[in-house]
Amino acid sequence: MNYDIHFSGKINSTLIMSTFPLTPQLIILACSGWKDYQLLDSGNGAKLERFGPYRLLRPEAEAIWRPALAEKEWQGAHAIFHPSPEENGGHWETRQALPERWEMGYNGLKFYAALSASRHLGVFPEQTTGWDWIETQIKNAGRPLRVLNLFATRVGHLAAGRAGASVTHLDASRKVVTWASDNLKLSGLEERPVRWMVDDALKFVQREARRGSSYDGLILDPPKFGRGPKGEVWEFYKLIPELLAACRQVLSPKPCFVLLTAYAVKASALTLHIALGEMMTGFAGVTEAGELALVEGSAGRLLSTAIFARWSQRI
Repeated sequence: MNYDIHFSGKINSTLIMSTFPLTPQLIILACSGWKDYQLLDSGNGAKLERFGPYRLLRPEAEAIWRPALAEKEWQGAHAIFHPSPEENGGHWETRQALPERWEMGYNGLKFYAALSASRHLGVFPEQTTGWDWIETQIKNAGRPLRVLNLFATRVGHLAAGRAGASVTHLDASRKVVTWASDNLKLSGLEERPVRWMVDDALKFVQREARRGSSYDGLILDPPKFGRGPKGEVWEFYKLIPELLAACRQVLSPKPCFVLLTAYAVKASALTLHIALGEMMTGFAGVTEAGELALVEGSAGRLLSTAIFARWSQRI
């Protein structure tokens, strides 16, 4: 689904369009029709979801409307996450028995979901459109590819590995890397070439550039704030320009794709579009950007969850 950019006030939009002839049309990528996941309902600053057989209730600032389902449907949640004032703080209240972790699947890929110290469960359902896109880019390349997966989520490497790429999977958390490794085994992909790294993303990429290493594909999912394994501080606005500049240095002469996703930041999709477009200057390809969304099962509303930008080679 495309959506237009409108200008308000007395700004001369014709002048703007002529000054910026490459003004992008942002797009919405929506996840729906996934058997093991469903956004059941949302509203009043929360969302009711089904992960496998379990119903979970999590806060969601974007859900400023009223819920469509009756209150009793919400009260049937197996667990509720209660946020605290601290960044990513809070705790889970378990109302019905839940296993320590449970299996989920998407399009032949298998992975574990689990309650954690934060509101996240190790699976970001809106990223399914990205997993599909990554596989398509790798398969269409028709050549062996090396892919670097930074701030690595626990599923993206599965899509890249299954498509035939050699993957370097990096995160600052050893627990997250172990979880991702377990997912690889669960999917029956343990024989795929995956290099596991517990490191600070920016420092690693800078070292790779000095070594002369190169990658054909990049997957970046940087948080708003985080810490490296040695206490390195990551702040999105301060360091994303430096990270993109470093990533440019490790691109192969013929890169295949770059996927950048951002959560809980004030930046817009337009910001990511411009930043990624400038990073890929000189390469023949297409840059797109927009929002990732989930489709409600109750009222069919689109719930925006993240922004993204992506670049793919022009074939």
